[in-house]
This record gives sequence, structure tokens and C-alpha cells, in this order.
Amino acid sequence: MAELKPGGRLKSAVCTTEIIIVKAPAGDVAVECGGQAMGDPGTEVSGEPAADAAEGSTLGKRYVNEDESLEVLVTKAGDGSLGVAGTLLALKESKPLPASD
Repeated sequence: MAELKPGGRLKSAVCTTEIIIVKAPAGDVAVECGGQAMGDPGTEVSGEPAADAAEGSTLGKRYVNEDESLEVLVTKAGDGSLGVAGTLLALKESKPLPASD
């Protein structure tokens, strides 16, 4: 586990998913993908995502934890679902643009 910093990149160990940290909580946090901890961009892919974390991640979408202290952006989609400490991250809803009338 390492302290996350905005702009940091992580890669899944079990699928093709890659992310960039947008917002990070204080302290050590281990972001998971497919049930396994993510590593630096040089991490080699081996194995498969766990059955309970295999819904996939979507390119260009942001994912957040329950209190929104962690936010990540998917830069390369994959078969594994993103999570922290066994809890899956939720897809962040986009905000509507203001009306321009």
C-alpha cells in the first residue's frame, strides 16, 4: 500500500485496466481491480479478475468511493471492476450542464 497522489497512474494485475488518480484521500490506500491490488504502469497482467469483481471498467469514466474522497479516471478499459478494501467503486454521475437560453 502506498499513499496515492493526484496524477498518479496505476495498472491492473489481472486485466487491461489502467487509471489515473484524480482525487486521493490522506493516508495509505490500495486501489484494487478485479479483486487484486493495482500496481505501477509496468505491472504485468497474470490471472483473471475475481468473479465478484468482474463487471469491468469503462474507458473515460470516473469512479468514486462511498464518501467521494477517492476519484479515479479510467484511461484503458478492462474486465476487472475497481474497488478499495473489497468494496467496489461506483460510477460517478455526470453533472448536467447549465442551460444557455
